[in-house]
Amino acid sequence: MVYVFYGLETYLIEREVKKVLREKQIEAINLSTYDLEEVSLEEVLEDASMISLFSSNKGILCENASFLTGSSKNRGIEQDPTLLEDYLKHPNPDSIIIFTVGIEKLDERKKIVKTLKKEAKVIEFNKHNQNFISIVKELLNGYQIQTDSIRLLIDRVGEDLHRLEQECEKLKLYAIDSMVITADDIMALTTKNIDIDIFGLIESIVSKNKEKAMETYHEMLKYSEEPIKIIVMLANQFRIIYQSKLLYQKGYTEGDIAKELGIHPYRIKLALQKGKNFTSDSLLEYIGELANLDILIKNGLIDKELGLELFILEL
Repeated sequence: MVYVFYGLETYLIEREVKKVLREKQIEAINLSTYDLEEVSLEEVLEDASMISLFSSNKGILCENASFLTGSSKNRGIEQDPTLLEDYLKHPNPDSIIIFTVGIEKLDERKKIVKTLKKEAKVIEFNKHNQNFISIVKELLNGYQIQTDSIRLLIDRVGEDLHRLEQECEKLKLYAIDSMVITADDIMALTTKNIDIDIFGLIESIVSKNKEKAMETYHEMLKYSEEPIKIIVMLANQFRIIYQSKLLYQKGYTEGDIAKELGIHPYRIKLALQKGKNFTSDSLLEYIGELANLDILIKNGLIDKELGLELFILEL
């Protein structure tokens, strides 16, 4: 059997890989992992064709299967998809091959993608096709929690599933005796994701909605967020938007940019969306103004809360 798992939700891809390996009863000793940026398909398929010495089933995990995408910036060695097409005609029934790639879309024009959609199990893992409430319910399986409380958790933590899992583990440990998780528990124990507020602040700045921007800023101050920290994070977000915009103009895909900058693909997706509302020059100007504001505050030339407030009002 051959599987293809693709999308920007790497957490879900990793979870699905573990699920398949568990269902197929493939132990670690019978699992081979390959990075297709460094290893050829020929070597992978040769392994898949061999009989396992330890079990009736063997697993082959192939990461970074960028030959299935339309990326113009694929790294590593060039792959020959015809080898996989030939293998699919006569697959080894005892081998489970799983291809993974952290990119939003496969290249539907490619013959190998069309073949895999017919002969393999292809599953997409992107935010738009995920029910986050159901995912959180699964993470909190065995515990009682209201749907409204789950929404509160998602609103506070965001939709980064790695972080959601960590916060769920914290809540489960706290409620181990009662097995009940309440909204009060969520407010008391979970850490509010400042990135959500930062993007809200940027969204208001982009739309020139100074009133909303000030409202968001003052709300962040209520949560004791340090103005200098907000300045640094704002500058970092503008820098990510600028770098993403620049690389996208050079032909990089979202997945390429995520790898290049070492940032989660979903953040790159958001950055590219925000980048449409800025010129490159205006982004550099904002970054420069924030850097100058940071210097003024640290030299005691302006009050930190007032300084950031003035920056927002002068946009």
